Amino acid sequence: MTAYTIKLQPALAMTDDQFYQLCITNPDLKFERNAEGDLLIMSPTGGETGNRNVELATEFVLWNRQRRLGVVFDSSTGFKLPRGGERSPDVAWVEQSRWDALTPEQRQKFPPLAPDFVLELMSPSDQLSVIQAKMQEYMASGVRLGWLINPRSHQVEVYRPEQAIEVLDNPARLAGDPVLPGFMLKMALVW
Repeated sequence: MTAYTIKLQPALAMTDDQFYQLCITNPDLKFERNAEGDLLIMSPTGGETGNRNVELATEFVLWNRQRRLGVVFDSSTGFKLPRGGERSPDVAWVEQSRWDALTPEQRQKFPPLAPDFVLELMSPSDQLSVIQAKMQEYMASGVRLGWLINPRSHQVEVYRPEQAIEVLDNPARLAGDPVLPGFMLKMALVW
């Protein structure tokens, strides 16, 4: 399970609409684009990572149904980030008023905003430095809280705007306050 990076610039400049068309024309492939315009082709996840992803997403969906504060997205959702790039976090959440401010067309395509919260779950084939760069891209685009979960090392990197990255070793739980009010993730789902 490998991700491939294709450097398009300066040979080829792909518009947002062209990138969207590439994605919908090839529904069996998962594409992302970083802020530099490089095309990233992602492979499917393995069974353990896929199971962890759905378990994690379920926790956010259940919390969001009770709180009704926003919208939860799975890993197949692409976001057009304000600083460039189209990225697909494993789990994302957008506060309701920000989602409501988008037009129907913006909601249909890749929403042109940075989620308020993102979660990236490392799979065995991921390189830590690549996922850390992706997290920095999220933060530079306005994400308010990000979690990078590394099951292999039992570590979580917590990203907040204009703060040093907080590294947690084998935490039992993660609290989402104040961005995700009252949300608590029990890490037994991952470890």
